[in-house]
Amino acid sequence: MGTLLFPRGRNQDAEAGTRLEVPRRTDHFAFARRRFSTTIPRMARHRQFLFLACSIASFFVLRSAAQQSPPAPSSARILLLPRRIVSGQRATLAVLDVNGRLTPGVVVNFSNGDRVTTDATGRALFVAPLNPGVIFGSIAGRTGRVATAILTPTEAATSSMEISSAPRVASLTDRFEIFGKGFCGDADANQVRIAGHPALVLASSPVSVVILPPSDLGPGGARIEISCAKGEARPFSLTLVGLDLEADSSPLKPGEHRGLTVRVRGTTAKIFLEARNLAPEVAELAGGNPARTVSSGGTENLACFEVTGRKNGNFLISIRLVPWLGRPQ
Repeated sequence: MGTLLFPRGRNQDAEAGTRLEVPRRTDHFAFARRRFSTTIPRMARHRQFLFLACSIASFFVLRSAAQQSPPAPSSARILLLPRRIVSGQRATLAVLDVNGRLTPGVVVNFSNGDRVTTDATGRALFVAPLNPGVIFGSIAGRTGRVATAILTPTEAATSSMEISSAPRVASLTDRFEIFGKGFCGDADANQVRIAGHPALVLASSPVSVVILPPSDLGPGGARIEISCAKGEARPFSLTLVGLDLEADSSPLKPGEHRGLTVRVRGTTAKIFLEARNLAPEVAELAGGNPARTVSSGGTENLACFEVTGRKNGNFLISIRLVPWLGRPQ
C-alpha cells in the first residue's frame, strides 16, 4: 500500500474568507485525511484574506450516478496495493482521485508488464505473478511507484484465518492495513466490522487487507471482527483516534514562521504523526518533507509542526498517523 501523488491546493488570486470544507458526497466510496490548506497573501493593493480548509470527515456513501458523475480517470492520483500478495492468487487494488474518491477506468501498470483497469467501483481484481519477489505498480501517465511483496503459496498456507499484525492505534479518518492469513483476494468477499459497524475493504490479498473505518464511529477502543467465506479470525481490539488541526487564522507572510498544532482525541498515549508538505515551492515544512513528531501524551495530547512561508500561493499540509504494528490484542 502506498501513495503515488498527493493533492495540492489551487492558487487563490481572488479574495476568500476563512472557511471549513468537508468532502462532497459522491456516488462512490470516499475517504479523507486530515488536511490543512492556507494562502500566503500577495503583496498587492487588494486585500487578501486567509483561506483555511480542514477535512474533518471520513465517510463512505453510495448515491445514484445520476446525481453526480464518477471521477474521470485523468484525476487518479493514489494507488492502493496490499503490501503483500501471494504468487498465483487473486488480489484487489484500488485507485483514488485527489479528493479520495474511488476512481473507475484507471489503467495500472505493473513492472512485469501486466496491466489492469479499475472497474466501476474504482478497484481491480488481478492475479499475482508466479515468481516470488517484489513487484511495482503505477498509475498510467503518473510518476511514482508502489511496491508489493510476492509471497509463495507455502508462506501463505493456513488451515484457518489468523491475524499476525495489526495497528495498535488507527485514525478515524484514514485507512489502515492488517496482515495475516486466510483473507479473500476479492475485497468484497471479506466482511469487516469495527465496533459492530461494517467497514469498507479498499484492497486485499490472502495475506493483507486495507480497511477504511465507517463514518459513524467516535474515538476510543473498538473491537475488530474479520471473516471471509467460512473463515473467521479471532476478534481483537485497537484504539481509534481523532486528529484535530488547530492553526492561527491570521495571514501567513513570506518568511514568517507558523506553528500547526494537532490535538489527538481518543488516547492519552504518545503517538507518532507524519506531516507531508504537498506544495514545497510555496512553504517550507520544518524537519524535512515528510516530517515526523511524537505527541505529548496525557489529557492534552498535542503534537506540533512548523511551516515557513516562501512565496505567494497556497500550501497544503497532509498529516497522518504513523502506524504502530504489533500482535493483535
